Amino acid sequence: MSGTSSTWTQAPVRVGLVGAGPWARAVHARVLAAGPETRLTSVWARRPEAARETAEPYGAAVAASFEDLLDSCEAVAFSVPPAVQAELALRAAEAGKALLLEKPLALDLPSARRLVDAIDAAGVVSQLVLTNRYHPATRRFLDEARALDVSGARSCMLGGAFLGGDFATPWRLEHGALLDIGPHLLDLLDAALGPVVRVRGVGDPRRWVELTCEHEGGAVSQASLSGSVEVERGITRIELFGRHPELVFDGGSLDHEESWPVLRREFATAVRSGRSGELDAHRGLRLQTLITQALEGGGPRGTGAGRGRSGERGDGPACAAGGVSTQQL
Repeated sequence: MSGTSSTWTQAPVRVGLVGAGPWARAVHARVLAAGPETRLTSVWARRPEAARETAEPYGAAVAASFEDLLDSCEAVAFSVPPAVQAELALRAAEAGKALLLEKPLALDLPSARRLVDAIDAAGVVSQLVLTNRYHPATRRFLDEARALDVSGARSCMLGGAFLGGDFATPWRLEHGALLDIGPHLLDLLDAALGPVVRVRGVGDPRRWVELTCEHEGGAVSQASLSGSVEVERGITRIELFGRHPELVFDGGSLDHEESWPVLRREFATAVRSGRSGELDAHRGLRLQTLITQALEGGGPRGTGAGRGRSGERGDGPACAAGGVSTQQL
């Protein structure tokens, strides 16, 4: 795994990893151990044998407890279910540790807000693992999209992870695609077309969900989400339409090995500078707010929370669900 172009001259950030499942082994441990910006110091998991299997290939220690892990590092990466992350990341923030967080931040909006409040109170750096956002091709697409006057968009994120295998985990099977892969697609639509001010949806998150998003500038986007369909490979696609040639983002063709060095460098830079980047816990809270309003309805329209095209950030509700009920979603 190659690094970024410029040389890293500072001390590597000492990172402890919470979790030892398939994603922790395939991505977090490997990427953080690759350096030079970070060093994997220790791993803690509910199953010590899994923690050992994750840590040993990289010479990292196995922490006897979460508290021991906190003592061994200056930053903590999480690869655990959302409810566990919301609880433990809050404790890590209160201990003054920088946080590398998975999406969604939590299973519910109140838990996500408590975590963000703790991060703000502690003044620690946070960053989200929104995989596509660290890929150079995604960043080129977003730059092009922001320069266009888009009228409408179609998008989808489809796969078969819930049908079986390592990622058919209990929380995913219970809560479905909107909470699992919804943050990825909503983040890209919100970034490409401008802030979402209204979202409506129908379907069953455990099977198939359709979202309609109205954006601040007047564009409308459609999003299809499912983790329960059999496809040859995962599909991530966004099509933008307007008084310009169609602009297409094909995320399914991306090699994410190009994303990890960028993610690692930006996290280490944020930790060393003491300043979080755009994809921080507040971004996660915005996405959790959109998802919650799509599920349950409510919230004032047009408050413009989160980062818009100007890069400004707010934390209030960003959209109303337009009458979507829990019977629909």
